[in-house]
Amino acid sequence: MESKMTNERQPLYIKVNPKDNVAIIVNQGGLSKGTVFSDGLELLQDIPEANKVTLDNIKKDEPIIRYGEVIGYATEDIQKGSWLREDRVILPRAYSLDELESECIGNNIEPLEGYTFMGYKNSDGSVGTKNILGITTTVQCSEGVLNVAVDRLKKEVLPKYENVDDIIALNHLYGCGVAIKGKGAEVPIRTIKNLAKNANFGGEILTVSLGCEKLVPDMLFPELERENLVILQDCYGFNAMVEEIMVKAETKLKKLNERTRVECPVSDLVVGLQCGGSDAFSGVTANPAVGYAADLLVRAGAKVIFSEVTEIRDAVHLLAPRTVNEEVLSKLVSEMKWYDNYLEQADVDRDANPSPGNKKGGLSNVVDKALGSVAKSGSTRIVDVLSPGERIKKHGMTYAATPASDFVCGTQQLASGITMQVFTTGRGTTYNLNVSPVIKVSTNSTLKEKWFDLIDVDAGTIATGHKTIEEVGWEIFNLILDVASDKQKTYADQHKIYNALAVFNPAPVT
Repeated sequence: MESKMTNERQPLYIKVNPKDNVAIIVNQGGLSKGTVFSDGLELLQDIPEANKVTLDNIKKDEPIIRYGEVIGYATEDIQKGSWLREDRVILPRAYSLDELESECIGNNIEPLEGYTFMGYKNSDGSVGTKNILGITTTVQCSEGVLNVAVDRLKKEVLPKYENVDDIIALNHLYGCGVAIKGKGAEVPIRTIKNLAKNANFGGEILTVSLGCEKLVPDMLFPELERENLVILQDCYGFNAMVEEIMVKAETKLKKLNERTRVECPVSDLVVGLQCGGSDAFSGVTANPAVGYAADLLVRAGAKVIFSEVTEIRDAVHLLAPRTVNEEVLSKLVSEMKWYDNYLEQADVDRDANPSPGNKKGGLSNVVDKALGSVAKSGSTRIVDVLSPGERIKKHGMTYAATPASDFVCGTQQLASGITMQVFTTGRGTTYNLNVSPVIKVSTNSTLKEKWFDLIDVDAGTIATGHKTIEEVGWEIFNLILDVASDKQKTYADQHKIYNALAVFNPAPVT
């Protein structure tokens, strides 16, 4: 990565790869027309922060290169020093999935030893970072009653159990009015089932059913005992419904209250990686720093997940060689093809992914976004690929196929088993999960200064040269351990801002 700056008062741009013919403006507030860099480059227009400047004259139909990769083709002749807006870039053709190859090489990394965290050990061998009572619903119809019961439980009962962090209703919009055996229905069913198995719930499953829904309780939990189930249609009146939920919930709270934190190796962590509200800084600051932290986690034996199909599809050629064998490569290709078909059925182009905010933040298209997004995954081998909502099985770096929507991706990662999440953002988002702590990393210092009490780590210091990717990576790694141990709370958890679960349902609604 090359930057052009001699001191903080002078203009700065970042060129990622020697092959690149564009760079991004770093200076807060952007730079004005006529600005001259130390190498003689002069801006022909005002260019906002994070947006691209052309480093060479680019003729119509010639490639536009960033990260050493073609992100598109020029729609017109563009002069050196111009603002490369997204409307001046034609989307390139997607990489063929049938030509991808794996290097079939296992992880050859130096182990990282001596790091631990304080977690909650469960009887199944999993380890939680929180101690929560999660109450599953089989159908959205149960949500209203359950919410009343949870509100009362938090006010009247939870204070008696000081070791329990929270009570959460795992509400969703599934369960009835759906093709329960239709193509794709396995995704939401698997997701709802696996959400309840998250290690932060300590194995204490309580389920609330209406009684006439299509998603009957034993479809989720075949061995579910009556003492762990409330069927609202079996109750005589509203108060009886709430009372039964509260009585059975308190039995669970007594058990959860016995959990205590013990010292655990980093290999017991399951960490999810995600980004949202991305900008052109994402791929040069926050995501590479998170990728470095991910490498540290893998070296320490942890399970790590990255996701978001549409945000890696156009960089899949960079991921395929990292798969450990042909089986994992085949899974990766299969998930990419499934999602290609999913989008085609809705007549949606893959470039529908970038939001207006992404583009305002300097991202030209989905290729530009994907090439920056994959940096979160670090450099280690990809040991497994999961379908949406599948539980993680292997230590190391796993790709879990999910939509890119922040809320859907977060929900699916929880179902896959994450007990921590690291989330990068350039434009800013108040997204948070109540099941798992979410560490927010800003891609630029402008956002950190503006949202000083929402952003946990400022990776914008990499762009200005005050810190290296490695230094911020270690900062993130150490913060993960502190947050997992409850030595430090994320800003979002301090403010108690949480988003609803959003279960991915590609199946028909009837």
